[in-house]
Amino acid sequence: MKTVLITGASSGIGKAFAELFARENYRVVLASRSEEKLNGIAQQLREKFGAITSAIPADLAQNGGPDLLYERLKEQDIEIDVLVNNAGIGSFGPLHEQDIRSELEMLQLNVQSLSHLMMLFLPDMVARGSGRILNVGSTTSFYACPLSANYSASKAFVLSLTEAVANELQGTGVSVTALCPGATGTDFFRSARMDGQKVADPKALMSPSEVAEIGYKALMNEKTFVVPGFQNWLLTQAPRFFPRKFVTRITRSVLEQKL
Repeated sequence: MKTVLITGASSGIGKAFAELFARENYRVVLASRSEEKLNGIAQQLREKFGAITSAIPADLAQNGGPDLLYERLKEQDIEIDVLVNNAGIGSFGPLHEQDIRSELEMLQLNVQSLSHLMMLFLPDMVARGSGRILNVGSTTSFYACPLSANYSASKAFVLSLTEAVANELQGTGVSVTALCPGATGTDFFRSARMDGQKVADPKALMSPSEVAEIGYKALMNEKTFVVPGFQNWLLTQAPRFFPRKFVTRITRSVLEQKL
């Protein structure tokens, strides 16, 4: 039985991935800050799918989070076949008005911890000659996003890192994929204080399960990246056909629209 580690597994896309992998008969290791939520989801997966599950609380917004998570897995002799780097948060508003500590924690989670976990697990995977990593990016991986400047920059990092490492891993039996969804029906907009913006309109959101299914198929087919939904894919193509300053202005005007 293969084992998947899913970060940010307590809600949204992470939870949807947990259910999907459990359905596919993986042993599911859940990681997030909320131990209570993780235990509840682990129990649900056992009852619904008969899955073997483990819940490991870890705060990946802190510098030592990835090492702690990796060490706990080693202590329990759990070998990871698939890593889903899903944990991430956002923010909204001009950068000069943001709380510095919150922004730095976001960068730690979205950028440093994601890369750190890859560096921890890749040597084991390459040594075995098998393994898969899925990094969750965003449609904003493809263009600058005013009013979410650090967030969009962090997701650009995710895509760039994934593309580079995917090339490095050719011939190793290990693959890495970036999943770049658009607006999705999760807690993201509420936690980023964007739930009053038009972009968060529930009628326009993809479901977490839809996004997870598309990401899973891309991961299994060893695609370097995938953008769920045709409209989202069109958005990512804008910088190819329009001046970057124009795309940036349009992006800001869309985010400024309220429900």
